[in-house]
Amino acid sequence: MTIILHSWSISPRWNPNLDVRTGRHVVHNLHVHLVFVTKYRLKAITDAMLTRCEEIMREVCTDFEADLKKFNSEGDHVHLLVHYPPKVQLSKLVNSLKGVSARLLGNEYDAHVRQHLWGGHFWSGSYFAGSCGGAPLTVVQHYI
Repeated sequence: MTIILHSWSISPRWNPNLDVRTGRHVVHNLHVHLVFVTKYRLKAITDAMLTRCEEIMREVCTDFEADLKKFNSEGDHVHLLVHYPPKVQLSKLVNSLKGVSARLLGNEYDAHVRQHLWGGHFWSGSYFAGSCGGAPLTVVQHYI
């Protein structure tokens, strides 16, 4: 990774923060804590599915020029900490994360998914999204 230092970032008072990103007309540091729950809150996610789900969600984030900083699960839900650019519409990112992961996990773990979930649904229709700015990121990462 190449870090470009701008004249305003070389000031002795400036402590470089690699999470602060720059665009042509924006300097940003946006993080969101997302929680997706399985349909009917059933514990349908195995360890193998968890590993695959993280891979899928990392790929989706990359497609959106976002970075999946932290990922975890407890069998019936997943937590994500995503660092994303301001041009990303959060609802579209969530839709892609849930849609792509549901489709691929459903195809790859068909028998297991059909045993635990029905109706062609993997995730609940709702989700949690919390901006991460009030609490230090280390606290959120520790929680996840």
